[in-house]
Amino acid sequence: MAHPLRGRRFRLLFAARVLSMTGDAAVPAALALAVVRATGSASALALVLGCAMVPRLVLLPIGGVVADRFNARTVALGTDLIGCGAQLFAGLELLGGEPRLWHLAVAQVIGGTASAFQTPTISPLVNGSVAATDRQRANALLSMANGATRLAGPALAGTFVLTVGPGWTFVLDSASFALSAALLALLHVPHVPLPRRSVRADLAEGWAEVRARDWYWSSLIAHSVWNGAAGVLLTLGPLIAVDRLGGEGAWIATLQAGAAGLLVGSLIAARIRPRHPVLVANLGLATYALPLALLAVAAPAPLVIGAYGLALAGLGVLSPIWETVVQASIPEHALARVTSYDWLLSLAAAPLGYTLAPWAAAHWGPGVPLMVSAVLVGGACLGTAAFPGVRRLTLPAHPA
Repeated sequence: MAHPLRGRRFRLLFAARVLSMTGDAAVPAALALAVVRATGSASALALVLGCAMVPRLVLLPIGGVVADRFNARTVALGTDLIGCGAQLFAGLELLGGEPRLWHLAVAQVIGGTASAFQTPTISPLVNGSVAATDRQRANALLSMANGATRLAGPALAGTFVLTVGPGWTFVLDSASFALSAALLALLHVPHVPLPRRSVRADLAEGWAEVRARDWYWSSLIAHSVWNGAAGVLLTLGPLIAVDRLGGEGAWIATLQAGAAGLLVGSLIAARIRPRHPVLVANLGLATYALPLALLAVAAPAPLVIGAYGLALAGLGVLSPIWETVVQASIPEHALARVTSYDWLLSLAAAPLGYTLAPWAAAHWGPGVPLMVSAVLVGGACLGTAAFPGVRRLTLPAHPA
């Protein structure tokens, strides 16, 4: 097989994604620490995080329709430009010295809206840029890049937060979006538009593709629970790290361990071909119960950091394998819509986690929501093994 990076199309796509992911990887840590510094409130952090997530969820199916109807490259380019403006606005607000919470919330709403239209374009862009036999390696490369940028991002954010302030992290993200858009402007991928019909008919067709596969919808339920648990961890984790695990540096180290784990998992995924890929991937996701349980009992920081790295390694294994199976199994004309439902159901519980975590922590302490989340994520991911499609699905020798 030819290396995917030998092709000009994938090189442009890969470079654009790396730039975008680098800025995005730095923002969560900077945003969390900036809001905690300004307010000291988990509820305020949950509000800002939810402002990005909710519009992304609501608009994801429409984003899938738009990406299938129009050229995915054009849609991705436009969303990069919108994301550039939103992050620049947030950066200037933080650089002003007296950040207003609602201004940050508005910037996150705009960024989340752009993400809803950008996310479904990724699989069509990979399909249009890479030969079918090279897609697993291409997906693994993108996942490795995600892990590498998530490793560098928190370190960069931590450096900026502790020296010149978090605002420059958002300025960096804005610049990365601008450069990504410039590269996408040079990329050309084939596109076959859908027949003219109603948006409702397009949505229904995409949903039918999801419902027809038990391995697909059962896994999406488990992924949704995983993301809900991640919302709990990302809301309560920074406060526990600052108060009980040694300070802001402990939280940055936790995020870096997760990024390293994601990178290692992606490297593993590029070299293995499990006989039952969806089953193996979902079992790996169940390891996310470990950092949740350790945070619940305020275990020593090294244990929490190591467990989070292991859990994100499970995610690193899942992502390339899952994306390759989806790209091989779903008709290309419906891929963006199915991908949008994939992200919608996978992320649907995250706002619930952001919202309920501070409320539950205020009533029963942070240990209760964290431990409940650990039980739920472990049970949901392991439970997918009960579905015949999950146990029987095999990865095609030559994905089409």
